[in-house]
Amino acid sequence: MRIFNELIVRSIPLVPKPIVRHFADPYIAGERLADAVKLVKALNRGKMAATLDVLGEAVALEAEAFAAADEAVETLKAIQEEGLDSNLSIKLSQLGLALDKDLCLENSRRILSKAREIGTSVRVDMEDSSLTDDTLDVFRRLRGEYPNVGIVLQSCLRRTEADAVRLMDMGYMNFRLCRGIYAEPESVAYTRKRDILRNYSRVLEVMLKRKAYVGIATHHDELVGHALGLIGDLRLANGDYEFQMLLGVRPALRSKIVGGGHRMRIYVPYGTQWYRYSVRRFKENPEIAGHVVKALFAKKRGDLSLN
Repeated sequence: MRIFNELIVRSIPLVPKPIVRHFADPYIAGERLADAVKLVKALNRGKMAATLDVLGEAVALEAEAFAAADEAVETLKAIQEEGLDSNLSIKLSQLGLALDKDLCLENSRRILSKAREIGTSVRVDMEDSSLTDDTLDVFRRLRGEYPNVGIVLQSCLRRTEADAVRLMDMGYMNFRLCRGIYAEPESVAYTRKRDILRNYSRVLEVMLKRKAYVGIATHHDELVGHALGLIGDLRLANGDYEFQMLLGVRPALRSKIVGGGHRMRIYVPYGTQWYRYSVRRFKENPEIAGHVVKALFAKKRGDLSLN
């Protein structure tokens, strides 16, 4: 089955983008900031917070990095003007990390200054392992200037527990913990699902016992159950943690967690660069990728019309 799923995912680039977009729609707010604002308002009415993400990753030109920072600042302005219960997530590669670390710092500072001005926070996303050291270095430098910045750690990486302990020893106590979806070599990452889940549970326990504020980012029943057990055993208050989920993923589980009185934050991506993000989501959930490929054959038979 795993080989079949991998073949399905590899076939996605052969599928016309309108079909991919049709199946990607539940996971993306839209291409415009206005689309994202509308969706976040609906989430807020449903007692959920959000984190907005302007889609896009590694840039090749300084001008692209500056433009990405401009978009992030405009997103923060919208959060303030529309009264949204939302913060912002950023990717440092999108802000020029691979081009020039000082450029990335300049862009990040501009974003964090605006976030501080409007009273919200910024979360630095973690990308593939080739950027982990530089991402943590930039984060530490930013955190020394801006208390409103947090970091993401990935349970698939073997180094994550040590990174978490090191950061907490330095006084950095605000995390999002996720599984991670980048294809990584076995030398630096756990590749078996069971090992990734086990490491997630272990790192989460270390963080919560040290009184870190953790965005518990998972859609996995076992991890949610383990987290709820820790929350009860440690007698944590609702303001000591939050759950986080991706837009469009497992809404029934999301509703159950919210119904249990727990704070929930939804990751809301938007922007014109939706395709690459969507393909990664399909890799994480090959069943959906299978529906996309089936739609392609249906379209060829004339059964599906997507314009």
